[in-house]
Amino acid sequence: MKIAFAGMGVMGAPMAGHLKRAGHDVTVFNRSPAKAEAWAAAHGGRWAPTAKDAAEGVELFVLCVGNDDDVRQVVTEALPVLAPGAVIVDHTTTSAKVAREMAELAAASGRTFLDAPVSGGQAGAENGTLTVMAGGDAAAFARVEPVLGAYAKATRLMGPAGAGQLTKMVNQICIAGVVQGLAEAVHFAKCAGLDTTAAYEAVSKGAAQSWQMDNRWKTMAENRFDFGFAVDWMRKDLGLVLDEARANGANLALTALVDQFYSEVQAMGGSRWDTSSLAARLEDRRR
Repeated sequence: MKIAFAGMGVMGAPMAGHLKRAGHDVTVFNRSPAKAEAWAAAHGGRWAPTAKDAAEGVELFVLCVGNDDDVRQVVTEALPVLAPGAVIVDHTTTSAKVAREMAELAAASGRTFLDAPVSGGQAGAENGTLTVMAGGDAAAFARVEPVLGAYAKATRLMGPAGAGQLTKMVNQICIAGVVQGLAEAVHFAKCAGLDTTAAYEAVSKGAAQSWQMDNRWKTMAENRFDFGFAVDWMRKDLGLVLDEARANGANLALTALVDQFYSEVQAMGGSRWDTSSLAARLEDRRR
């Protein structure tokens, strides 16, 4: 397909690379042109100075940008020049509200917008093993699903516009609770004088096992927090979750508490630490 990809960050750049290696005609755009130029030099693709230039005549326009306002800006700029019937796939984590707005805007121009946030982090983007949870038109999703397979191990249409973003919120609620529990477990093991490696080996084969435990227990115990998804981004996501909960009546006491804990990590200077840095907050309080 003829594809444009907007957003050459730690997620978008490798995802666009997978599309290029899969044989697609890919043009990239980034607000900081140097990143787009670097991607083009590394992958042999093209880069464009504006979203509009990148989107000219393309069949599939993919985004992985920062927030609601970024999505509005890029989609509004690109929409008029896309090929008739083009599909927009937005991998940004945003509100469900903006997803519905963009779906309506795209439909009015004869195009389709799919909200399609991802899970799997930077490693998943680099390895092509992301999970995509999408909302929007079923026919459009079926059309682009094989293309998304270039960087996704699993894709699922969750329902109408906004359903993908709501599902990503479920994902972030789960992660927040699990990481806090894991941080407390590591902290408790240290306070109790246990060998943290032995403790992990004892509990990780039973009901306590999780991806976070297998991948973050050791690094938490060693106070290493440089593994991709930053606290600043998690707080953005949890803000979206809590806004949605206020609207739909969900009671998210634990999620709200963990969001507060992340604000304390930010105050410690950990804005760019990864989400497992909840352990650093506990160690700081222990001193």
